[in-house]
Amino acid sequence: MRFALVCARFNEFITARLLEGARDGLLRLGASESEIVEVMVPGALEIPQAARALAETNLFDAIVGVGAVIRGETAHFDVVVNQSASGLSSVAAQYNVVVTNAILTTDTIEQAINRSGAKAGNKGFEAAMVAVEMADLVRKVRLLGKND
Repeated sequence: MRFALVCARFNEFITARLLEGARDGLLRLGASESEIVEVMVPGALEIPQAARALAETNLFDAIVGVGAVIRGETAHFDVVVNQSASGLSSVAAQYNVVVTNAILTTDTIEQAINRSGAKAGNKGFEAAMVAVEMADLVRKVRLLGKND
């Protein structure tokens, strides 16, 4: 299987750890380095656009969006969180490709640190696990359809 990891550079001190967790998860489940493509984008709002471009190629079994949105003093947090999640769901539905969401949405930097490899595990790793499981499921379902 082939996987794409789309990672935001914004909050890179967090997203780099999530990206490493996602890559580690894929490798642990048997993917090779050559089956993993990493794409960097400016921020979480750009993740769905890159995911859409990757989905259009039909080269990937799963796409993992990786980012970190930490609440600030304005409503911009809500816009970014909602639009990035909605955009990823839209890509999955439109292109019938597995898309998982490892975009952290936290109130504090401490929460983000905890979810990127500290106390609460690594959400990038978890999203990669889900991506592999779902890509395998989709592949099996498609094979069932071909056997009928």
